Amino acid sequence: MAVVNKDEIKGKWEQAKGTVKDKVGEATDDREMEAEGEAQRAGGEAQEGWGKVKRKVSDAIDDVADAVNR
Repeated sequence: MAVVNKDEIKGKWEQAKGTVKDKVGEATDDREMEAEGEAQRAGGEAQEGWGKVKRKVSDAIDDVADAVNR
């Protein structure tokens, strides 16, 4: 099984930063900051999803390699 990759980690980090911006925007009634936070969180989710796809492909390649080497 492959290790969590940098896209997954960066995606989680972007989600966290986006959530903070979103909540600060809500608390201060700053709609622009709130929207930035929502967009950043969505981008982080997409990046994390891409990282998961890459990890699954890597796992599949490893499985094929293991099967071939038997």
